[in-house]
Amino acid sequence: MRRIGLAAALLALPLAGAGTAVWEMSTWKDFLGGVFQNVSLSREGRLALGPELQTVFASEQPLLWAMARGTDGSIYLGAGHRGRVFRVDRNGKSSLLWTAPEPEVFALVAAPDGSLYAGTSPDGKIYKITASGQASEFFHPQSKYIWSLVVGRDGALYAGTGERGRIFRIDASGKGELYYDTRQGHVTSLALDGSGALLAGTDPNGILYRVSAAGKAFVLHDSPLAEVRSIEVTADGTIYAAAMGGTAARLQQPGAATAGAEIPLAPVTTSITVTAAAEPAQQLPKPVEAPKPPAAPAAPSAAAPAPAAPIPGAQRSALLRINTDNTVETLWSSAEENVYAVLPVEGGLLFSTDDHGRIYRLEPGRPAALVAQTGEEETTRLAAVGDAVLALTSNLGKLYRLGRTPAATGRYEAPVRDAGNVSRWGRLSWRAEAPPGAAIEFYTRSGNSTRPDDTWSEWAGPLRNPEGETVRSPSARYIQWRAEFRGPAGGAPVLESVSLPYLPQNTAPSLNSILVVPTAQPAKAPATPASATSTADFSITVTDTGAPANPGTTTASVGRSAAQSQAVSVSWQAEDPDGDKLTAQVWFRGQGESRWKLLRENVAESYLTIDSDALADGVYQVKVMVSDAPSNPAPAARAAEMISAPFLLDNTPPAARSLGVERSGDRAVVRFEARDSASIVRRAEYSLDAGPWTPLWSDDGISDSKVETFAVILEKLSPGEHLVTLRVLDAAGNAGLAKAVVR
Repeated sequence: MRRIGLAAALLALPLAGAGTAVWEMSTWKDFLGGVFQNVSLSREGRLALGPELQTVFASEQPLLWAMARGTDGSIYLGAGHRGRVFRVDRNGKSSLLWTAPEPEVFALVAAPDGSLYAGTSPDGKIYKITASGQASEFFHPQSKYIWSLVVGRDGALYAGTGERGRIFRIDASGKGELYYDTRQGHVTSLALDGSGALLAGTDPNGILYRVSAAGKAFVLHDSPLAEVRSIEVTADGTIYAAAMGGTAARLQQPGAATAGAEIPLAPVTTSITVTAAAEPAQQLPKPVEAPKPPAAPAAPSAAAPAPAAPIPGAQRSALLRINTDNTVETLWSSAEENVYAVLPVEGGLLFSTDDHGRIYRLEPGRPAALVAQTGEEETTRLAAVGDAVLALTSNLGKLYRLGRTPAATGRYEAPVRDAGNVSRWGRLSWRAEAPPGAAIEFYTRSGNSTRPDDTWSEWAGPLRNPEGETVRSPSARYIQWRAEFRGPAGGAPVLESVSLPYLPQNTAPSLNSILVVPTAQPAKAPATPASATSTADFSITVTDTGAPANPGTTTASVGRSAAQSQAVSVSWQAEDPDGDKLTAQVWFRGQGESRWKLLRENVAESYLTIDSDALADGVYQVKVMVSDAPSNPAPAARAAEMISAPFLLDNTPPAARSLGVERSGDRAVVRFEARDSASIVRRAEYSLDAGPWTPLWSDDGISDSKVETFAVILEKLSPGEHLVTLRVLDAAGNAGLAKAVVR
């Protein structure tokens, strides 16, 4: 067998700094999310041709619950939600055999005499159906659900029921009696062991019983899971059981269902198990399409037990082996998938789950491998027929045939890759093993919608060189590849890994805010410096004084008080969606000026401190531009900029002076004037003889200009000399003082 090597694809692609990414798939987890068609996946992450999966029968019903094999080689299928029973004969011809009065057929079994029995729900009844489709009520156990049926060695029919979890024995005349009461909610599965004793799986406590005689049972296993879903027995007496439900997810009692009740379409944990009597190997029907039954309104369905929401990470299902000495082993378990059916086959086990209707194979000493994926919501039943395996699915209800030998061709479709942005694709390369005459070909397609649709490009290919071929799909955000396998008889290619480098289009950074504030010390750097991360922490606000510098223009004020130094702090908030490193340039411009002046460039931090004494009083703006140039070549680098709201720089206090004193008896009026060169006189207050400060209105009642006059009116002054002090503040908080003496 020749070995195909993985190309050094990165060397063949023109790299662009830190922007190049590589999509590589090489593990079980990587490949598991794809779509499989006649392709299997080993636990080691190797894709190979698997057994051919053919559609034998498409029922056009949402759910197929039950399957039984007749003595004439026909396959019988029980469906919901219209209570139908279909027959597919050994020549592949399908037909609608019977429609039940109840909406669900959860259980079917074929007796050795050729009779077919069907268990219906709700208002559970058992019907006997002839080969011509004539049915009669055989037994009514006064139970709501008939979950499971099996024909015993004594020729009697045994029925597992719910909601009271009882097993009934019905003789050939239709007379039934209680055989065993499990005291559980439901008897979800029945089978016969090597001695002919009855095996019963229950819910909601997941107990597996061996019922050896009427009223006599022995607990083989008490599972921590809620439901024993399926039971199979091998010739040596070993018992295999599929259990599901989760350690904290006990099934709830189903609610009342009537003929007029509306029922959920897909109760994924509904318990149905059918066990048919052993039959000789028979020819498998050829793939056919389902007959189209007459249109009818959808009948309501029985509400099947539904589990409580499972605890994340808790065990949801397990595959168990009960040895002949009654010891129990857990062969497989999962916290993500529910196991529905188990089937012993030569050299191992097959089992099916509810994740894309998957079918797994488990062999001694090896982890489970994915054999096939039906693509339906769940694969509910497995049965061996001749040299093949039949698989029953729900949502949609179909019957599949799974061969025993690898198919000649197969296809694997990878999950869609989100490149995060419109990207240019490099060279697709892969590593594989292939015998002479075997081959793997690749195709790609791309688009800008999350899921492939008619807006995506057509599949481009084939790509045949494992050392790497340039992807011909157009630049886009999303891409997908598929591999087509071809192998001669007795040999098949094995795919181990696939690699695709791509170059996302560089996305411009964004500037979200600028903050300009007075500060007594240089601004502190954020906890994570911008030089070490793609997000620089800055603020996005501008202090508003409420005083317009020009009509219609809001300005921020930066002034000086006794506690402040002569500094202005400018900080900004920016981020880069690609995670690129950012640097900034900062400019300033005064009101009435036409050119921006550079303050600082290549600023790696997210802040800058300006010595306010270097600027005259006035209204200014700051412009910040951030660039991702440190992480990208010059032609690909992108930038963003933002201009702050106008802010007032005012370091000069207002000038105040006394205009004189007017006296009349014990009353005095002291007049003052205040002027500011940069901002309005915002507030005033006075003090008499160094007493408390008293607010003072301007003469026109509103302090809204750079020049204001004030009158301090003093009543009932005591004789002598008095000191009146005026304190005025401008919009930036600068304070000016004046005094007058009243005698």
